Amino acid sequence: MITKLPKSAGSTIGIEVSGNIDAAQESHWIAEFDELLEEHSKINVLVVLDGKLNFGVDVAYADLKWTFKHLKNINKLAIVSDSHVLKWLLAIDSPFGKLVGISEKHFEKSQLDEAWDWAKS
Repeated sequence: MITKLPKSAGSTIGIEVSGNIDAAQESHWIAEFDELLEEHSKINVLVVLDGKLNFGVDVAYADLKWTFKHLKNINKLAIVSDSHVLKWLLAIDSPFGKLVGISEKHFEKSQLDEAWDWAKS
């Protein structure tokens, strides 16, 4: 399930991703992000992950395809999760993100307000 978070505003969107994600949900959210990009050339994305995700290869492919197509349109990416693996992976990916102009940062779930402040700044 993908849910838009209520603090989303302007060029910043926050989503919570948990449980099963199917192709229909992924298509819906790709359309939501495309609409946001029609209004703003650069967006900030905050993603809250619970670590209990289940999705197929088709969903992962659609997500990666959209992301690579829009790398130039992503300004900031905040990942909110208590997973030490995600924190480690983001630390490895962050220098590559900077090469394409994306600032990436990991936050613990207890730092959600701080994550919002960073994403919106």
